[in-house]
Amino acid sequence: QVQLTDSGGGSVQTGGSLRLSCGVSGYIGRRYCMGWFRQAPGKEREEVARIDINDKTTYADSVKGRFTISRANAENALYLQMNDLKPEDTAVYYCAALEYLGYCPRTPDVWGKGTQVTVSS
Repeated sequence: QVQLTDSGGGSVQTGGSLRLSCGVSGYIGRRYCMGWFRQAPGKEREEVARIDINDKTTYADSVKGRFTISRANAENALYLQMNDLKPEDTAVYYCAALEYLGYCPRTPDVWGKGTQVTVSS
Protein backbone atom coordinates (compact mmCIF):
# COMPACT_ATOMS: atom_id res chain seq x y z
CA GLN A 1 0.00 0.00 0.00
CA VAL A 2 1.41 3.37 -1.01
CA GLN A 3 1.91 5.90 1.78
CA LEU A 4 2.02 9.66 1.36
CA THR A 5 3.55 12.31 3.61
CA ASP A 6 2.73 15.86 2.59
CA SER A 7 4.42 18.96 3.97
CA GLY A 8 5.46 22.51 3.16
CA GLY A 9 2.37 24.50 4.04
CA GLY A 10 2.49 27.77 5.89
CA SER A 11 1.26 31.34 6.05
CA VAL A 12 2.10 33.89 3.38
CA GLN A 13 0.79 37.21 2.14
CA THR A 14 -0.99 37.75 -1.15
CA GLY A 15 1.44 37.36 -4.02
CA GLY A 16 3.75 35.09 -2.06
CA SER A 17 4.96 31.59 -2.92
CA LEU A 18 5.07 28.20 -1.27
CA ARG A 19 6.33 24.80 -2.35
CA LEU A 20 4.49 21.74 -1.12
CA SER A 21 6.22 18.37 -0.98
CA CYS A 22 4.91 14.83 -0.79
CA GLY A 23 7.03 11.83 0.09
CA VAL A 24 5.88 8.60 -1.54
CA SER A 25 6.63 5.09 -0.31
CA GLY A 26 5.36 1.53 -0.59
CA TYR A 27 4.36 1.52 -4.25
CA ILE A 28 6.68 -1.25 -5.41
CA GLY A 29 5.31 -3.05 -8.44
CA ARG A 30 2.59 -0.53 -9.19
CA ARG A 31 2.33 2.70 -11.11
CA TYR A 32 0.54 5.77 -9.86
CA CYS A 33 -0.77 9.00 -11.19
CA MET A 34 -0.38 11.69 -8.57
CA GLY A 35 -2.34 14.76 -7.64
CA TRP A 36 -2.86 17.64 -5.27
CA PHE A 37 -6.29 18.43 -3.87
CA ARG A 38 -7.45 21.10 -1.47
CA GLN A 39 -10.32 21.74 0.88
CA ALA A 40 -11.27 25.16 2.18
CA PRO A 41 -13.47 25.61 5.27
CA GLY A 42 -17.10 24.90 4.45
CA LYS A 43 -16.29 23.74 0.92
CA GLU A 44 -15.93 20.41 -0.83
CA ARG A 45 -12.52 18.98 -1.58
CA GLU A 46 -11.41 19.93 -5.08
CA GLU A 47 -8.67 18.78 -7.41
CA VAL A 48 -5.93 21.34 -7.97
CA ALA A 49 -3.50 19.53 -10.24
CA ARG A 50 -2.52 16.06 -11.38
CA ILE A 51 0.34 14.41 -13.19
CA ASP A 52 0.05 11.11 -15.00
CA ILE A 53 2.58 8.33 -15.53
CA ASN A 54 3.90 10.08 -18.63
CA ASP A 55 4.27 13.38 -16.72
CA LYS A 56 1.35 14.97 -18.50
CA THR A 57 -0.12 17.63 -16.22
CA THR A 58 -3.57 19.13 -15.79
CA TYR A 59 -4.69 22.02 -13.60
CA ALA A 60 -7.84 23.54 -12.22
CA ASP A 61 -8.70 26.75 -14.06
CA SER A 62 -8.31 28.72 -10.83
CA VAL A 63 -4.60 27.87 -10.54
CA LYS A 64 -3.45 27.70 -14.16
CA GLY A 65 -0.37 29.80 -14.74
CA ARG A 66 0.34 30.08 -11.00
CA PHE A 67 0.82 26.50 -9.78
CA THR A 68 3.15 23.82 -11.14
CA ILE A 69 2.98 20.13 -10.26
CA SER A 70 6.06 17.97 -10.72
CA ARG A 71 7.39 14.60 -9.65
CA ALA A 72 10.90 13.36 -8.98
CA ASN A 73 10.73 9.59 -9.31
CA ALA A 74 14.33 9.10 -8.23
CA GLU A 75 13.46 10.86 -4.97
CA ASN A 76 10.01 9.28 -4.62
CA ALA A 77 8.59 12.77 -4.32
CA LEU A 78 5.81 14.96 -5.65
CA TYR A 79 5.82 18.76 -5.53
CA LEU A 80 3.45 21.66 -5.98
CA GLN A 81 5.05 25.03 -6.61
CA MET A 82 2.53 27.74 -5.83
CA ASN A 83 3.21 31.30 -6.96
CA ASP A 84 1.19 34.50 -6.83
CA LEU A 85 -0.91 33.11 -4.02
CA LYS A 86 -4.31 34.62 -3.32
CA PRO A 87 -6.53 34.55 -0.21
CA GLU A 88 -8.89 32.18 -2.04
CA ASP A 89 -6.07 29.63 -2.18
CA THR A 90 -6.33 29.24 1.59
CA ALA A 91 -7.11 25.59 2.31
CA VAL A 92 -5.75 22.30 3.53
CA TYR A 93 -3.80 20.76 0.66
CA TYR A 94 -3.65 16.99 0.23
CA CYS A 95 -1.28 14.88 -1.78
CA ALA A 96 -3.05 11.96 -3.49
CA ALA A 97 -2.16 8.81 -5.40
CA LEU A 98 -4.30 7.23 -8.10
CA GLU A 99 -3.34 3.73 -9.18
CA TYR A 100 -2.86 3.58 -12.92
CA LEU A 101 -5.35 1.10 -14.44
CA GLY A 102 -4.61 1.81 -18.08
CA TYR A 103 -5.91 5.27 -17.28
CA CYS A 104 -5.79 7.64 -14.30
CA PRO A 105 -9.02 7.32 -12.31
CA ARG A 106 -10.87 10.36 -11.05
CA THR A 107 -10.90 9.38 -7.39
CA PRO A 108 -7.65 8.87 -5.47
CA ASP A 109 -6.89 5.61 -3.74
CA VAL A 110 -4.59 7.06 -1.11
CA TRP A 111 -4.41 10.44 0.61
CA GLY A 112 -1.80 12.29 2.59
CA LYS A 113 -2.82 13.82 5.91
CA GLY A 114 -2.85 17.34 4.53
CA THR A 115 -0.89 20.54 5.05
CA GLN A 116 -2.42 23.95 5.79
CA VAL A 117 -1.87 26.87 3.44
CA THR A 118 -3.03 30.29 4.61
CA VAL A 119 -2.84 33.38 2.41
CA SER A 120 -3.55 36.73 3.99
CA SER A 121 -4.47 39.93 2.17
